[in-house]
Amino acid sequence: MDTQLNNVPHRRYNILTGEWILVSPHRTKRPWQGKTEESKTEKKEKYDPSCYLCPGNTRASGDTNPDYREPYSFVNDFSSLLPDTPEIDFNGGLLHAESEKGICKVVCFSPDHSLTLPLMEVEDITKVIRMWKKEYLELGAKKDINYVQIFENKGAIMGCSNPHPHGQIWSQSSIPTEILKKSAKFTEYWQKNKRSLLGDYLEQELELAERILEENEHFVALVPYWAVWPFEAMIVPKRHLQHIGQLTAEEEKAYAAILKKLTIKYDNLFETSFPYSSGIHQVPTDGKEYPEWHFHMSFYPPLLRSATVKKFMVGYEMFAGPQRDITAEQAAKRLNELSETHYLKLG
Repeated sequence: MDTQLNNVPHRRYNILTGEWILVSPHRTKRPWQGKTEESKTEKKEKYDPSCYLCPGNTRASGDTNPDYREPYSFVNDFSSLLPDTPEIDFNGGLLHAESEKGICKVVCFSPDHSLTLPLMEVEDITKVIRMWKKEYLELGAKKDINYVQIFENKGAIMGCSNPHPHGQIWSQSSIPTEILKKSAKFTEYWQKNKRSLLGDYLEQELELAERILEENEHFVALVPYWAVWPFEAMIVPKRHLQHIGQLTAEEEKAYAAILKKLTIKYDNLFETSFPYSSGIHQVPTDGKEYPEWHFHMSFYPPLLRSATVKKFMVGYEMFAGPQRDITAEQAAKRLNELSETHYLKLG
């Protein structure tokens, strides 16, 4: 069956959202004369006096960063959500709008401007995870915050406006659409089986060992069976945890270790600083119980054929549904063939 699926058009079901994806593996043979992205590998300095995220520098808001030596967070100077938004509830026939409150923060991963996660030490990535954990718990405890979204946009191709290693956290009063979809599937499975949907899926993936990328005592990195992006991946804790606030110190280190290994594989794939959007999905912070939830981190990288050719979500994807060319198994095989030592250290 796997051999057939690697050669013919087919659909795959996403158990976390209830949606289908079209897979067309035969299309990898088509010639490419479309757009290519510029690929630049340039050495960055540890400190950039013009960077508004480097320690001690003044940001556009006029605020000055402290001389931080560990992960540093601050309220985004150009936040998409504001905590003091006035209450609005507009209903006009088929037109409906309501106000949205929130707090947006920036998290600088390191004071070193030249680094990215795959180039950081596991100990330093662990500090980033502890910062995520702290922010999730503190923001989620606020009265008007019902969901906390932690994410990173890496690379200019993903809209990242500053190369300093950093991510963002948006917290808000409503629960986003993607979380509502996943909550529905988690709940449906829990009510029927009294087990974690993602936990059972992880057991099956480990048994098959076809899409597993990395594994340690506490976490697994894999290419999801229903992956949309060419080299999409997901990190899942083996223990049934609803959110990162439940991580033990040992699990924090294991999370950091597998995060580093996965992102090294990404960089090694096309020997470039691999762009992606990554995000952690976990329980809402609205005070309700969510025993069915199983937190996970997803990576959506756009590169398809090389460091300069990316996947475009246009046409059919916009008007019908997601589609991919290489199968999840083919993507996993390519990533697993790569060294776990970063290509820059291999010379």
